[in-house]
Amino acid sequence: MDKRIAILGAGPMGLAVAYQLSRDGYNPIVFEADDRVGGMTAAFDFSGLSIERYYHFHCISDHAFLNVLDELDLADQMRWVETKMGYWYQNELQPWGNPFALLKFRGLSLVAKFRYGLHAFLSTKRNNWKPLDHVEATGWIRRWVGSEAYEVLWRRLFDYKFYDYTDNLSAAWIWSRIRRIGRSRYSLFREKLGYLEGGSDTLLNAMRDHILANGGEIQLKSPVKKVIIENGEVRGLEVDGATVHFNKIISTIPLPYVASIMPDLPVHILEKFRSVKNIAVVCVIVKLRKAVTENFWLNTNDPEMDIPGLVEYTNLRPLDHHIVYVPFYIPGEHPKFSEPDENFINKVRSYLQKINPQLSEEDFIDIRASRYRYAQPICQPGYLDDLPPAKLPIEGLWAADTSYYYPEDRGISESIDFGRKLAKDATR
Repeated sequence: MDKRIAILGAGPMGLAVAYQLSRDGYNPIVFEADDRVGGMTAAFDFSGLSIERYYHFHCISDHAFLNVLDELDLADQMRWVETKMGYWYQNELQPWGNPFALLKFRGLSLVAKFRYGLHAFLSTKRNNWKPLDHVEATGWIRRWVGSEAYEVLWRRLFDYKFYDYTDNLSAAWIWSRIRRIGRSRYSLFREKLGYLEGGSDTLLNAMRDHILANGGEIQLKSPVKKVIIENGEVRGLEVDGATVHFNKIISTIPLPYVASIMPDLPVHILEKFRSVKNIAVVCVIVKLRKAVTENFWLNTNDPEMDIPGLVEYTNLRPLDHHIVYVPFYIPGEHPKFSEPDENFINKVRSYLQKINPQLSEEDFIDIRASRYRYAQPICQPGYLDDLPPAKLPIEGLWAADTSYYYPEDRGISESIDFGRKLAKDATR
């Protein structure tokens, strides 16, 4: 039996596949186009600080993530922090995220507050997502919270994250996002989120080291040109100008890339992969001398800000300077995504100074922008019905990305869980 198995992509899902395979006695070989492991969780050098290009946090319900920490003896590196949320609305910063804050919120009637709170509470208690699978999200939310609460608390979030896709999203998918944050609470009034000492690199490096120590390989800067398919079976890969033979291949790269490297798949499968839509992101990260607010997450509803919110990361994970992430989620085909980094950077400077007028130009130590074309799948009603199964109708070939654990939102824990299941499926 050939114990060599190829994995495409070294993000959390790809590493999880390789990690599980190496634990089970196989020899995974990971091919990654980037110069580092991690995908969207990878870190970069931010003027002397190693930190993720895109923000990440952990909830107490992230069981797959926490299990891997236990296995790698990293559980003692986990830190849990009571965090705060805020809402920037009508040029005012207000507390948010618990029943008292909702009751005190200026800008909503009592009836609208009750309907919004009831919907959020029941969403955290719901476990069965199937009845919401074929339901359109904005209509579902409007029916529950009413037009007033939708306009104030939801509309801009949809408009500035999903643009033209807003009116065709799955209610099950949106519900899972409400539930995850709701279940990060250890009481109605307190939210607890987590971070790993050293950031995501602590886990990524430990998984990488485990893979390498147990007979696996990770080849960086090695984009796969083609998956070779003959007579209904995989034969190998074209990579770095050479053909490498494999009889099992597991792809975890974003689905829009799959069709281009697997052109010999059946036509109806190729069409399904090509039809998958994604949101891109331009994420601006700022290093400051002082905090903007005391909140970890700040929702924004401001006609002068084309963002649904920002993340003040150091209100979760203490660092020497204050770090703020400001993501602009934009469809990749939208003209705005092609604008230069400076446009987004200038917007962020003005947004942060509007929220906190005490911030001066001297408080901005550094500011950068990163881009990721396929950051967020667009999950329409009945999303899984339109995807090919992860086990493709080619012997020895699997393909999946963060879309496949719908209705859950993309996340490190979900990617680890799904990746380990893929590994098990491939070796049955």
